[in-house]
Amino acid sequence: MSHRKWEPKIVAFVCNWCTYAGADAAGTRRMHYAPNVRMIKLPCTGRIDPHFIVKAFEQGADGVLVSGCHPGDCHYVSGNLYARRRYTVFRELLEFLGVDPRRLQFSWVSAAEGAKWVEVVNEVTAEIKALGPRDVGWAETNGHQPPIVVAPELAQTPQAVVDAGSTTEALRAIARELLEKKEVAVVVGYEEGSLPGVTTPAFITKPEDADRLVWNEHCVNNLSVYLTRKQVTRLGRVGVVAKGCDARSIVGLIQENQARRENVVIIGVQCGGVQMSVRAAKGDRELESVSAARTLIQVDGELAPKCYACDVHTPKIYDHLAKGDAAVTRPLAAADPRFAEIAALERMSPDERWAYWQAQFDQCIRCYACRAVCPLCYCETCIADKSRPQWIPTSATSQGNLSWNIFRAYHLAGRCIGCDECSRVCPADIRLDLINRKLAQSVQEAFGYTAGFDMAAAPPLLTFRMDDQGEFIR
Repeated sequence: MSHRKWEPKIVAFVCNWCTYAGADAAGTRRMHYAPNVRMIKLPCTGRIDPHFIVKAFEQGADGVLVSGCHPGDCHYVSGNLYARRRYTVFRELLEFLGVDPRRLQFSWVSAAEGAKWVEVVNEVTAEIKALGPRDVGWAETNGHQPPIVVAPELAQTPQAVVDAGSTTEALRAIARELLEKKEVAVVVGYEEGSLPGVTTPAFITKPEDADRLVWNEHCVNNLSVYLTRKQVTRLGRVGVVAKGCDARSIVGLIQENQARRENVVIIGVQCGGVQMSVRAAKGDRELESVSAARTLIQVDGELAPKCYACDVHTPKIYDHLAKGDAAVTRPLAAADPRFAEIAALERMSPDERWAYWQAQFDQCIRCYACRAVCPLCYCETCIADKSRPQWIPTSATSQGNLSWNIFRAYHLAGRCIGCDECSRVCPADIRLDLINRKLAQSVQEAFGYTAGFDMAAAPPLLTFRMDDQGEFIR
């Protein structure tokens, strides 16, 4: 019995006004090209959401092509310019997760360029044929074993010196005065937890309760997450204790109109770095993995990895500063150890990266702790909870876990300020911090933007420049 020769299935998302018209012109002129492309017409490339691309791969596409008008020729003036920025970041994300970049391609084809459309389709088809079929599911590994990635050793960077006792007293005095003068209705800060060396969020509404507030190296939580919680904001004006990194997320919330500057009183604290709790390794193989290596460096008396590269010991934005007697004396920031881990992953082949991340995501139990703790995850109805249409399968399957983590990471691109709360609370120890760091690095390199420092700046994926990079677009 003869077997039919394999041919790639390629989904092409095209804009109505240029590429679709160009393809139509090619057909009118009887130009021949590879029949592997299934075209889906949308009004504009600005309407072609990256979620569509993920769904195309989920449903068996061997490759995806996105094509629209040339910059400056958009029927809607600038839709393709916004799209170019989104695709710049989304392409980097999928490549980092192990999707071969040749499977996701982009082009500008005008209504007058029927011949270019033919050329693009033939070239993309040939490249994907050379890659071969995606003969396994979108979220399977095709037998590839997860590689072992060893985290780099951290340099012994001295911890900053901060007088926690005097800072605590200053913090309590500020909170007491704000509540007595009724300048705020509630102060969100830290108090001692039920276990030694643990602090928990405190919600202080009475001046006499201000003595519950504390400040020390165990104050890890990013309290700005409560600025979008109705249970807190309905009380009235909110005072919030903020470390340097936390204040950056407050800037992000103000940028995105989720918090009004006049409704928030920021009580800044000088931070020399926070400590993470020790976790026990479970086996020899785990000791050699990135996740376990991260565990090994989180020992008593040492900083959390995110703090090694921090240079924002004093918040850049605050209304009151709870300043201790001892100043921050830590030397210049060291290199973030996660960038070495990212570089190690990038040196792997796409199949190896794919296997690594599938092994990571397969541990996800879909508890959404990462979403709950993130200050910038504030949608009343998350895309993961929507059923019409259902973008993300609700069960903790490989496919659903992959889609959830792709969408979560993409939605934080250009917005994440690196507080690492998502990674800290993940019960499965998934390396969400590496994905967030990678996208922050990509946004910085492509657009020169670092999140959380300028309230007047537009988030990078909500603006564009005519000279934005686009070398990957045909």
